[in-house]
Order: sequence, then structure tokens, then C-alpha cells
Amino acid sequence: MATELKNFGVIAEDSKLTEIGKTSNGAFESGKDGVRHILKTPDSKVELIGFADKTVAYVPSSTHYDAYYPVHPVSMDKPLKAVLMDLDGTSVKSEEFWIWIIERTTASLLGDPKFELEEADLPYVSGHSVTEHLSYCIDKYMPGASIEKAREFYFMHTHNEMEAIMQGKGRAGAFTPTEGLKDFLYTLKDNGIKIGLVTSGLYEKAMPEIISAFNTLKMGDPKDFYDAIISAGFPLGKGRVGTLGELSPKPHPWLYAETANVGLGVPFGERNRVVGIEDSGAGVCSVRLAGFTTIGLAGGNIESSGTMDFCAHYAKRLEDILKIIL
Repeated sequence: MATELKNFGVIAEDSKLTEIGKTSNGAFESGKDGVRHILKTPDSKVELIGFADKTVAYVPSSTHYDAYYPVHPVSMDKPLKAVLMDLDGTSVKSEEFWIWIIERTTASLLGDPKFELEEADLPYVSGHSVTEHLSYCIDKYMPGASIEKAREFYFMHTHNEMEAIMQGKGRAGAFTPTEGLKDFLYTLKDNGIKIGLVTSGLYEKAMPEIISAFNTLKMGDPKDFYDAIISAGFPLGKGRVGTLGELSPKPHPWLYAETANVGLGVPFGERNRVVGIEDSGAGVCSVRLAGFTTIGLAGGNIESSGTMDFCAHYAKRLEDILKIIL
């Protein structure tokens, strides 16, 4: 029998969301205090708590600062005012590159230059924050190792590779524009739709990606093209101001909420005239928790992460999305 969550929708019988008796922190229990259902994503990043009159999303935190978000009903009201787009996987194909950086970081921690990640690791080293990726690798391959040391290696490898790429060197084919990106973006512009670029990536890794893609497409400076660009900020380190870290990236809604409300000037009351496009499980959760209609794009880990229920639509190519939103 299908389950329905207020303001979220019907959960089909073949859904990969699983019903659980209690939230992972034990704060809510099905059948008590008005709770009717509790479902979690396969990666346990988001848990949905269903009441008769509302649904609340619980996002656990590895730093023990858990968050709860109200789930709002969504619809797509045309003409749209804005389209919010993810960077990695949606606008630029770079996931393999960043998984390789995680792999190199882990190899440095282990002191084993021949180290390679396993196929089973891939869902846990893509689509989430850097800290979550590194924490997973530490827990599996070197329990007790320092996350601070892992971050040092990560940013060392990132800095070296980004410098090389911007000089026309580095890993070949690291950043490739998604097929149809140029036509898709110009079509949105021609229809008067604002465009926001949203990434959980830090500024120093995100900007070389989109600059590289725009250079390939001969589209000029992306800072001039996009109406707003929001990243996860700058890495925390001694002597410098850094990002909020784990509590700002996806699946939390803040990046998408800020892009629409602050970056593009679309108030929450007009959220149904905004859509978000994502290719990752953490990303579609982030868009949906921000209160926007979510369009999933094939090629990422939405299906494998079991988060299809967070998508109002699912498309194989960017050009297919135009048929949905225009």
C-alpha cells in the first residue's frame, strides 16, 4: 500500500525510501505524538517525519548539530521567474575528477600512492560535502585518523590541480560542459528567466570548473552571465575566514534558498515560479527542502541514492527540461 506524506506526496510501493520505527536520533517514533510515518533515504542523509497535517524533514549531522525543516507543498506556476542549476554533473561533468581527488587524499593519508577506492564507495564520495566524503573514507580505511589532516591533503591536491588546470595543464578532460548547456542557458535568457548557479563546492574549486566550461563554449565570463552564483564559500584554515562547513551544503536547503531569495530576489511566497535542476541525491533533497519544484537530471546518483521521490520531474537531457518548464 502506498504511503502519503502531507505536503510531500505519495510514496509509491516501489520507492527506495524505507519506513523506520524511529528517527535515527530517537526523537520521534511512529505511532506516538501524532507521528504516522517515518521514512529515510537509503544513505540516511534525510528522514521524513509524517504527521496528519504536516511533514518535517530531519537532516542528521555528523557534528551532532541536527536540523529539522518543514516540508512545503510545491507546484510549478508558469511563466517561471527563475531556474536554479547545480554545477557538478548538471552544468559541468566533473564528478570523476573530484572522486579522484578524494582518492588521492585517502592515498596520502594512508601513505599508499597505489590506493584506489572501491566501486561500493562511490555513492559516499560524491554529492555531499567534502567533510562527509573524507569522514566516510576515514571511517572505512583508517579509523581514528585526523579529519583536519585529511582536509590539509585534500586542499593541497585541489590547489595543485586547479593551478595546473588554469594553466592548461593538469588532469585531461577534468571539466566538460554538459551536453546542450549553451543552448539551454541562452534559451532561458531569451525567455526572460533568471538563472542561478548553485554548488556545494568551495569557491576555489567551483569557479575554475565553470570558467573552464564557459571558455570551452566561448560564452565569456560566467560571473557576467549568471544572475547569481552561490557556492559553499571558502575553506576554513589558520589565519583565514572560512565556510560554515557541513551545515550549509546539500542536502540542507540553504544554498538554494539563498540563491533564490537573496541572489535573484524571488521571495518565498513566489517559490512556485522557481525550479531547481539537480543530478545528485543530496541535491534534489536540498531543492525540495528549500520549497522548490525539483527536476532531476539523469547521469548522477539520484536513482542509486533512492531519492527519486524528491523529484517532480526527471529528464535525460537538458533539452528535455525545456519542454517541461517553458
